[in-house]
Amino acid sequence: MTSNAAPESLTNLTVRLASRPQGEPTVANFALDVEPVEEPGPDQVLLRTIYLSLDPYMRGRMSDAESYAVPVPVGGVMEGGTVCQVVASRSDMHEVGDIVLAHTGWQQYAVASDKAVRRIDPARGPISTALGVLGMPGFTAYAGLLVIGDPQPTETVVVAAAAGPVGSAVGQIAQIKGARAVGIAGGPEKVAYVKDELGFEVALDHRSPDFVDELAEATPEGIDVYFENVGGKVFEAVLPRMNEFGRIPVCGLVSQYNATGLPEGPNLAPALMNRILVRSLTVRGFIQREFVKAHYRQFQQDMGEWLSAGTVRYKEDVVQGLENAPEAFLGMLQGANFGKLVVQVGADPTKP
Repeated sequence: MTSNAAPESLTNLTVRLASRPQGEPTVANFALDVEPVEEPGPDQVLLRTIYLSLDPYMRGRMSDAESYAVPVPVGGVMEGGTVCQVVASRSDMHEVGDIVLAHTGWQQYAVASDKAVRRIDPARGPISTALGVLGMPGFTAYAGLLVIGDPQPTETVVVAAAAGPVGSAVGQIAQIKGARAVGIAGGPEKVAYVKDELGFEVALDHRSPDFVDELAEATPEGIDVYFENVGGKVFEAVLPRMNEFGRIPVCGLVSQYNATGLPEGPNLAPALMNRILVRSLTVRGFIQREFVKAHYRQFQQDMGEWLSAGTVRYKEDVVQGLENAPEAFLGMLQGANFGKLVVQVGADPTKP
């Protein structure tokens, strides 16, 4: 069944970029707006947002600094991955009622090309996981660790932000492959979760005054793979402990996203380059999309099996209401979330 038109009573709540932040963003950088809902054209669908993913990369989209992606224009809808329901369709590919993965951003409704969305099977698990462990964060962990990190049995893998959606998957996959997983998180509650619920061999608190010594004690034979998604003081503690031929996949640098310039202090670039040279390190930045063609299908199969078997666990932090997305996003940048942060924008038809 298809419907060509949106109900006339619908209005669309959007969250737009009101201004570019200078340093740490604030709620003033966002603006809520209500506008009419668009009608889908040929080969398009009208989508109702159920879940919106909030991710650290969005901070980069708020800036006009050089990056790997085009920034959100001032006045534009904030971008982001979404799980949606088709409410009107002029496509042979999707019917009204279909649940789909899209990238329609911070808004209640959006029109999208039928080729730009992918149907989700609710029987595989909660549909919100398409934004987390079965989606971009999970695939980032999977591809970055296995393709670049290539952990071997008995090697030591260290990952920061280990209670988050990427870091938690990295450590669990590392242990599936026979490596030791050392997770770094912020605060006792997250450290306990990483150690006791996710089963990392070691979990450390980067806020501890003895963190550098504790890291050395946890990695007596050095570090073979460091999955980098934080940067800053954690990286400075890890680098001296990297073993010869160590690998460092770099998917994010959340500690630096609000910086407006280089940090004060000595120039550490020569020391970094020296360590890379003398230890024959591989440091490889990546964006998960570059691995989609070669590895995404296998990721879906492997992660689906691991979730079904209980080998991989995950945690979600669900915020209710699109209007609360800006504050939730700002809190995430400060480490306030616990698990994959998603905003429930509308009713989930797969739940009773």
